Order: sequence, then C-alpha cells, then structure tokens
Amino acid sequence: MTENELTVAIIPARGGSKGVPGKNLRRVGGISLVERAVRAAAEARGVDLVVVSTDDAEIARVAAAAGARVITRPADLSSDTATSESAVLHALDALAADGVLVGTVVFVQATSPFIPSEGIAEAAAHIATDRYDSVFSAHETYGFLWRRDADQLATAVNHDASNRPRRQDREPHHLETGAFYAFTADGFRAAGHRFFGRIGIVDVPETSAIEIDDEHQLAVADALAALDPAPDAPIPASVLVTDFDGVHTDDTATVDTEGRESVRVSREDGMGVSRLRRAGIPMLILSTELNPVVARRAEKLQVPVLHGIEDKTAALESWAAENGIALADIAYVGNDVNDLAALDIVGWPIAVANAHPAVRAAARVVLTRRGGEGAVREVAERMLAAR
Repeated sequence: MTENELTVAIIPARGGSKGVPGKNLRRVGGISLVERAVRAAAEARGVDLVVVSTDDAEIARVAAAAGARVITRPADLSSDTATSESAVLHALDALAADGVLVGTVVFVQATSPFIPSEGIAEAAAHIATDRYDSVFSAHETYGFLWRRDADQLATAVNHDASNRPRRQDREPHHLETGAFYAFTADGFRAAGHRFFGRIGIVDVPETSAIEIDDEHQLAVADALAALDPAPDAPIPASVLVTDFDGVHTDDTATVDTEGRESVRVSREDGMGVSRLRRAGIPMLILSTELNPVVARRAEKLQVPVLHGIEDKTAALESWAAENGIALADIAYVGNDVNDLAALDIVGWPIAVANAHPAVRAAARVVLTRRGGEGAVREVAERMLAAR
C-alpha cells in the first residue's frame, strides 16, 4: 500500500432476500444485521472507511445513520444471481470515480452477526503489511468429514476411517466462516475473486461463525446475543422516549365507584427523569392512553407528552423531525406489542424486565427492572453513565 491508499471495509447488503425477507434489516440483540456489520468494521483498528453497497433505501438510511458511506448498487447487481464480487468491484469503481484510492479491501458479510472487530483488524494488517495477498476468517475444526457418493455410500474425506486418533493427535482443519475476507484491491481486480496469491487465515472463535440464512438461524443468533445482557452497560443514546402504562406504571389501574382510574408510579423514576432533565437530555412520553392521568404525570415530571396516539411510529417520526433529532439517537422504552413498530425505527429499542416476549426479543437492551418499579430510573442512570 502507498501512503495515500486507504483500507476500506465494503459491506454488500441488498434489499431482496427469499429465505429471510428483509434479512439485512432484521435484528439480532435489538440491532439490525447491517448496523452490526458497520459497527464491527468501524471499530476495527486500521480500517479507514466503511462502505455499504445496497439497492435498498431503508438499508441505506440505517447504514448511513450507523456511520457508513452508502453506495447505491444498480438493479443488475442486486439480483439473486449477482455475485458478491460484482458488488465489491462496483463499489471500488464508485470510490475511484470520487478520487478515493483503495489499497486494502475488507469484504464484510452482514449476514454474520458476531463479527469480531479484532479479526477484521488482523486481516487488514496482514494485507497492508504485504504478508498475504488475500485472507479469510475461519475457525479450527477437528471434525471427521465424510461425503456421500452417487450410491449414497459414505467415504471419509479428511481422515482414515480405519484409524480414529484422539483429538489432540489429529491435525486441525479450518472451516471458513464467511464473516470477512481481506485482499489487495489491485489483486482482486486482476483475479476477479476473493482468493488469490498468498492466501492466509485469520483464526476467529467458533462462536462467531453463525451465518443467517433462515429464520431458525436468526432465532439462534438472537438467543446467543441474549446470553451476555451486560445489565449495567452504559446506553449512549442522546434522547429518551418512553411509553407510559407498563413503563412509568406497573401496568395496573385502580378504578373507584365513579369509574375514575388511578395508577401507581415510582418516585425513583421521577428522580431519574429529573437528573436527565438537568443534564439537558430531551425526553418525550408517548402513549396510546387517553386518560388525563398521563398528561398530569408528564406535567409533574416536566416532560413533553403525546397521548391518545394510535400510530406511535408516525407520531415519533414526526416529533423527531420537528425537533431535528435522528431516530438512531433515540432510546425508546416499551413493554407491549403496540410498542413494536416504534422500537423498530430507533437506535436503542429497550424493554422493561417484564415486557411482552415479542418486545424483549426486539430489544437491544432488556432492563433489570420492571415497569413502575424503577425501570425509567435504570435507563436514566445508564444514559448518564455513557456521558
């Protein structure tokens, strides 16, 4: 690489997908696959620029909000039969037309939700220092591989079936994960594919090897993401929007003989809101509930409120646009299925501890506290901790 050449991560992410509709926008641990890929690449040491190649407007919006440069891919390179290599080559041509000199390419697959940034950094360094011409991510396997012949009879592939040595006595093989590849830009143009010249391997954990090709794998990935909940991790959102019932309250109501309703709220939550307000963090209560108790509580907290709202998503988008707030900067806290659409458009979808299972599954963060029992205070403290 010359001094002016950049290391660029390119993420092909087309809109069409038959196995998992809208796959690149589906969420794992509350974060879309394309955003996870952008973040993994952006956090890798040595990567100068992250690019997403897409034909889809929503993918482009999410990618740009995550910090990627977006290159619009033509329809003929976005079909089921179009190769990833063609998308990478198109992105390189588009960058060259803008005067961007690329020395090293890191080709990142958005369909791998657990891409280790340190692996990307290692791959980029191998190419930039001329140790290899192309590298790929893989994990060691000591498995006995077999193949079936035309008669469906099994034949050993990587071992002698008559000799079954212990694992420690066997030679390891490497299974390609598909998460990322790196290569010289010039070599890729000449070869037309991702493997050429001196080929190296970057070892990555087997846990990072899952690829999303069907709904089952998506569910497995989401379950794996939930294994590390990081209950006290900071939440670096800059705006807080909450539902009311089930978030500020315990989702119950007391009704007297005159039909008047009252709800139970937490003074602890009130202190959390007060601290956010003093820190200058914008807030909004967004509720479908018509009862005036919502407005009275918002008035007490000195927080803007929109209640009696049927379409929370439209209301949230409108409020954010009017106040010059990016949806990616918003933490939205919900508890039930009528929050799902709003959770889906913000950068930080958050569920209270006792939320509906569908809400918990859609959340990037699941709180340790229940609605009406300090959930808002927990969010407040974690947002302030990120500052």
